[in-house]
Amino acid sequence: MSTKIKGAEYPLSKIFSSDFEYEIPSYQRPYSWTEEETETLFNDLYEFYDTESDDENYFLGSIVLVKDDDKPLAEVIDGQQRLTTLTILLAAIAYNLDGEEKNDFKGYILEPGRPSQGLASKPRLKIRSRDNAFFVENVQSLNFERLLQLDPKNQDTEAKSNIIRNSKKIFDKLQEKCTTKQKIIEFGMFLVQRCFLVVVSTTSQISAFRVFSVMNSRGLDLQVTDIIKAELIGSIPEEKRNEYTDKWEEMEVRLGRAGFNDLFSHIRMIKMRTKAKKTLLEEFKKGVLLKNTGEYAMKFISDTLEPFSDAYYIVKNCIYNRSHSELDDSINDLLCWLNKIDNTDWVPVAMVCYEKYKDTPEKILDCFYQLERLAAFMRISSYDVNSRISRYGQILSELDNDELSSMKLTENEKETFINYLNSDIYSMSANKRNYIILRLDSFVSDGSAKYKNSVLTIEHVLPQSVNPKSEWAKIWNDEEARNYWVNKIANLVPLAKRKNSSAQNYDFEIKKDKYFCGDTGTSAYALTTQVLNEKEWTPTVLQQRQEMLLNIFKQKWDLNLNQ
Repeated sequence: MSTKIKGAEYPLSKIFSSDFEYEIPSYQRPYSWTEEETETLFNDLYEFYDTESDDENYFLGSIVLVKDDDKPLAEVIDGQQRLTTLTILLAAIAYNLDGEEKNDFKGYILEPGRPSQGLASKPRLKIRSRDNAFFVENVQSLNFERLLQLDPKNQDTEAKSNIIRNSKKIFDKLQEKCTTKQKIIEFGMFLVQRCFLVVVSTTSQISAFRVFSVMNSRGLDLQVTDIIKAELIGSIPEEKRNEYTDKWEEMEVRLGRAGFNDLFSHIRMIKMRTKAKKTLLEEFKKGVLLKNTGEYAMKFISDTLEPFSDAYYIVKNCIYNRSHSELDDSINDLLCWLNKIDNTDWVPVAMVCYEKYKDTPEKILDCFYQLERLAAFMRISSYDVNSRISRYGQILSELDNDELSSMKLTENEKETFINYLNSDIYSMSANKRNYIILRLDSFVSDGSAKYKNSVLTIEHVLPQSVNPKSEWAKIWNDEEARNYWVNKIANLVPLAKRKNSSAQNYDFEIKKDKYFCGDTGTSAYALTTQVLNEKEWTPTVLQQRQEMLLNIFKQKWDLNLNQ
């Protein structure tokens, strides 16, 4: 059933009324507007008030809320920066007035309450819990004498510092523009009567998130993790909430927002072990978050999110260092090669392997060796995403029992892998052939080479097109042989330079001297250095070289077939 989305335009007198009780969810970023943005808002408002006719209205944009029609409580998905800054502005106006006018404007900040009905006065806007008491005490209680004396540099949150600075800015602007109380009243009347916000509301958090993703053009978009955080942190008892919010935010800062969102996708795979069929939010709630209690939320953060966050950080940054031996280097080398594969389907398996075997380096080395070989095989032999996810899901299930059988290559898969490596490598996509060539180069150099060049080209030794008058034409007069060998791995070399079309048809000696080596007469790549050491480039050399390179693959990736 579709969720109804409503949109309506309201003046600030309605926005800050008993019809709305705003709450900023804990997953939202803190109040972050600076003096520059606050001054821009004030200047825009005052300029419009001062120059436009009384029948013209000012549009402040839109806010997105999760709200039931018959209840004032409204969870702010988008709009907290404007609502908070407007509250400061209205509070500053109220502070500068007396008597009835003061109480009138104070009513836009605080719900007056009804003592006869047992209803207490309360703020119309509740910001993030960590900063809310400060906001109530100083802004919403109109305690500006104290607020303006505070040093923003000495606050424990950036939001509090911004509240102090922006309050000072608004006070200065009011004194500059509104030199009498009557001018303050008239400017305040303009704000509440002629300034409008469009309120987009829905009863569904997911629906509100989708609306926000389309509409928002300010700051950072919400991630799925923000929505999950709202539910988890919100369910934790208040006395523990800050502790777990800090844990959450430390992980997010460490991984970055995009990486943190990816972490949740990998955790979903670890738990569900199938390809996602719905949105991450829906699947995470269905297959990962099995209960909606504070106790479960704390356990999830401590026992699942934190250890897998650490595993993801280690795996993606290739910084395993628990054995303090050469094994660490070997493990990190395998992780570097895994990260060069142009998909991340392997990551959940690597995370589980790390978490299970992190204190047994020999085991984790074997796990990552098998995983890198399998990931390379499936990528090079063009396994589609469904096949890859199915295989990794099977491996995740086996890891529950410390099994790695599905991570190993079968005899048929080994044979298939060898056939791909023996095929026309250059005809593959650039990502595939680059991986194969560089991985082979690392095997030839025995792991000593590092690959950080931003520019990589794979070049033919025997050119793809042979000039009839060249030495190539004399040596390779058999066109069928040329076509067979030209794109094989034996005829390809990596170069750390951009393609030079004029060099492609150089004869062998000139090509080595002018194109394949640097100023020192050597190459950074072991494969290219091997070619530099050859005196000629004949069909016999290529045949021997192809067999030698395939044998290196068979040895390093254990691709020899059982007889």
